[in-house]
Amino acid sequence: MRVGFGYDVHQFAEGRPLILGGVEIAHPTGLAGHSDADVLLHAITDALLGATALGDIGKHFPDTDEQYRGADSSALLGTVVALIRESGFQIENVDATVAMERPKLRPHIDEMRRSIATILDIDLSRVSIKATTSERLGFVGRQEGAAVYAVCLVEERARD
Repeated sequence: MRVGFGYDVHQFAEGRPLILGGVEIAHPTGLAGHSDADVLLHAITDALLGATALGDIGKHFPDTDEQYRGADSSALLGTVVALIRESGFQIENVDATVAMERPKLRPHIDEMRRSIATILDIDLSRVSIKATTSERLGFVGRQEGAAVYAVCLVEERARD
């Protein structure tokens, strides 16, 4: 078994949708980024890539490559899931914490969990998403952006 850790941060930006865990959430501002800036999926992607020693999200989907401009992070994570399986691993679980002051995420967590379970092709009971604030401290507390911490467990499949 292997454990992976992922961390990502994006600043808020006017004129962009707020997408977290593959779910669009009504909010006056979204997150800035080369892709759709789904900070939650990016952190999970990095956790999975780290657990399997396959690099990081920037290696596979560089922000200098125009083909990824505006990319759907759900599709990028799906590509990584296929790579992980081809490398002989299965995903056991993921756990992530989203740090942002607003909007309140509790009403959206179940939908985000379902979305992520579908992308990862694992049972919903193996996906945990939590939300917190930073008590008005730092860039998250000033509502300048969002941060996500993610961990995962993968298991190497027995080889024939």
